[in-house]
Amino acid sequence: MSKYLVIVESPAKAKTIEKFLGKNYTVLASVGHIRDLPKSKMGINIEDNFEPAYINIRGKGPVIKDLKKVAKKADKVFLATDPDREGEAIAWHLAFILGIDLNDKVRVAFNEITKETVKEAIKHPTTIDTNLVDAQQARRVLDRLVGYSISPLLWRKVRKGLSAGRVQSVATKMICDRENEINAFEKEEYWSLDFNFQNVEKKSFKASYVASDNQKADFKVESDVQSVMDDLKKDAYVVDSIQTREKTRKSQPCFTTSRLQQEASNKLGFSTKKTMMVAQQLYEGIKLPKVGSVGLITYMRTDSTRISDSAKDAVNDFIKEEYGEAYIGSELKVKKSKNAQDAHEAIRATDVLRTPESIEDFLTKDQNKLYKLIWERFVSSLMAPARFEALTVEIKNNNHLIRSTGSKQVFDGFLKVYSFGTSSDKILPDLKEGETLKLEKMLPEQHFTQPPARYTEATLVREMEEKGIGRPSTYAPTISTVISRGYVARDKKNLLPTELGGIINEIMENYFARIIEVNFTADMEKQFDEVEGGEMEWKEVIKSFYGPFDALIEKAEGDIEKVDLTEPTDIPCDICGNMMNIKHGRFGKFLACSDYPECKNTKPILNKIGVNCPECGTGEVVERKTKKFKTFYGCSEFPNCNFMSWHKPVDKKCPTCSKNMIEYKTKKKHEYKCTDKDCGYSEEISEEK
Repeated sequence: MSKYLVIVESPAKAKTIEKFLGKNYTVLASVGHIRDLPKSKMGINIEDNFEPAYINIRGKGPVIKDLKKVAKKADKVFLATDPDREGEAIAWHLAFILGIDLNDKVRVAFNEITKETVKEAIKHPTTIDTNLVDAQQARRVLDRLVGYSISPLLWRKVRKGLSAGRVQSVATKMICDRENEINAFEKEEYWSLDFNFQNVEKKSFKASYVASDNQKADFKVESDVQSVMDDLKKDAYVVDSIQTREKTRKSQPCFTTSRLQQEASNKLGFSTKKTMMVAQQLYEGIKLPKVGSVGLITYMRTDSTRISDSAKDAVNDFIKEEYGEAYIGSELKVKKSKNAQDAHEAIRATDVLRTPESIEDFLTKDQNKLYKLIWERFVSSLMAPARFEALTVEIKNNNHLIRSTGSKQVFDGFLKVYSFGTSSDKILPDLKEGETLKLEKMLPEQHFTQPPARYTEATLVREMEEKGIGRPSTYAPTISTVISRGYVARDKKNLLPTELGGIINEIMENYFARIIEVNFTADMEKQFDEVEGGEMEWKEVIKSFYGPFDALIEKAEGDIEKVDLTEPTDIPCDICGNMMNIKHGRFGKFLACSDYPECKNTKPILNKIGVNCPECGTGEVVERKTKKFKTFYGCSEFPNCNFMSWHKPVDKKCPTCSKNMIEYKTKKKHEYKCTDKDCGYSEEISEEK
């Protein structure tokens, strides 16, 4: 029998660590939390100073039995759960279950799962940090009080199955507020004026109109541009000045959780949930030849950009060996966020010598993409800046100023490694001061001001981080929750509120405005941090919150009238003949028989787009949603016709082969394309100005 028992959270991590520690150690997994508040009731004794009534989680009986059995025979138990509040709380609950004294040094934590780090941590156990546990309890109890007080109210006043939460309701509000801004936006016209010039060697380049009589250009309507264009015809275009200067571009610091989620969304198209799932796999251990299972990255829930001295030294040696001394940079001085914790390092590769190329064959496609992103960011963060030669050419025509800029990379620096960074040279032809240019073309263009963009997962995470809403561990689950509840939908990468989300947000704004106030939520996070630092008692935080909150609940219970989400229609039920009603479900609106529960007939609401089905010809093309709210197009005669397209079919035939056309839209293209790939015909769609 092994002398020592080590308990971690996940089975994958257990396998990895057991190989590092050898035969004297048994490593078992708690498989996450083993105790929690009950699901069936509030589970908090408000009269007894908010004492939580924890219970063993249903289904965890066999796990607890095994842990107790092995712990009883072990000389010592080590609790090696994740190095954060949640992990500390799990260790605390394990100590309770196993009868471990909180004064015993049983807690070990490691930021990376490598042999050296794990063995070193086992040599230096500490006691469980009860301040960290209390910070987790404060969040858990507060969120339970909010969720289990407001959610039943929504069930009674709106419909069953709805929920509200302290952070998820703020996220929903942010998305609703942005949509309101977009709807209220009134676009304004403005114009720009560009030029195509030729130098004396007949080489072309572009320039833009800047100012007249030192007054910056402000073209509101076409006549403003036209008057300038008419005036420009009177004189020649002469190069007035040429300025050359060196510009540098610094690398970005190593990843925090939120920055990783943002970059993985922007560069890899990963959702926040997917990013964290793949990062967890890389952290817990990947099986590699010769070394076996090993963690490839450090702990992925952090808001620190710090890198350990040993990791820095290893990277500097690697850069010098691979790219030369000139590529070694000084460490980036990063302004620490006022909300940031610094418990662990940034997210980095555990071994810089494990290049993405060297282990590519042992990773899944997604694991390889994310590891490459993390490894490159880690190495490039300690590399020298990229240098560019920037050129500014000012062109005069009487009292009019026109400008052209260009740049040329003279040293790639960190961009040698960070393939996710962008660098595009814009080279200007040789020009001389006093040179007269030939005008090829004036290019006036009409524009309209644009409303603020809808949030994507990346921009929502960035905003939540900047405003102090939530912590690294909560960004991904918060977004997943508001989408799974049907309050928010995805439109490609964009997040927009559903009708149901708007209704819930309106109730929250009218009756629980304080709860969903951004500053209030950020202030609660600060109080949790103070509990963690031993500056506040966690029950005092709950007590100061609960009094005003309880009064809000009581008022809302009396004031909110029942919301009837049922809309009558003149569509007869095809089973009993009674009229169908429009109802709201988790995945949006649907038709249900008004004679429910006697008749339980339901039908989807078909959003027709006015195009006949290109496959069967009898049905109509309708817009549908997947369970993840992704839009696709199908036939109204489904399941008799299985036509399906991710792109919107249009009422237009291909002029080449007479097949149907689809509307194809990306960031770079907006065109009609033939559905016959062998034909390949496409035509650009001119955007409305």
